[in-house]
Amino acid sequence: QVQLVESGGGLVQAGGSLRLSCAASGRTFSNYRMGWFRQAPGKEREFVSAISRRGSSTHYADSVKGRFTISRDNAKNTVYLQMNSLKPEDTAVYYCAADEGWGLLNSEEGHYDYWGQGTQVTVSS
Repeated sequence: QVQLVESGGGLVQAGGSLRLSCAASGRTFSNYRMGWFRQAPGKEREFVSAISRRGSSTHYADSVKGRFTISRDNAKNTVYLQMNSLKPEDTAVYYCAADEGWGLLNSEEGHYDYWGQGTQVTVSS
């Protein structure tokens, strides 16, 4: 089992940037593919980005492509989400998740095995 703790959320003006971090503990971090999801008030949780075990492959939702960058540091057991050019519609609770699977990177939350508790990101207009 792996435990995930997100940090780095906060309040930012539109056009600003934030970097989220997700620290993992427990099993070997590099055994997992990692993903970021978000849930806005009144909406279902949605996929944001995913990264392969070594960081060589990434995948993004169309809504964040070109603005967000996912990365990981296996030596630090941490995955990051750099968010630039933030928009009010990016306001949500952001969750990181770990996927034990193989093959193509997953964008469906049902494929992820472990979840953090989330960090709030609020973008003001």
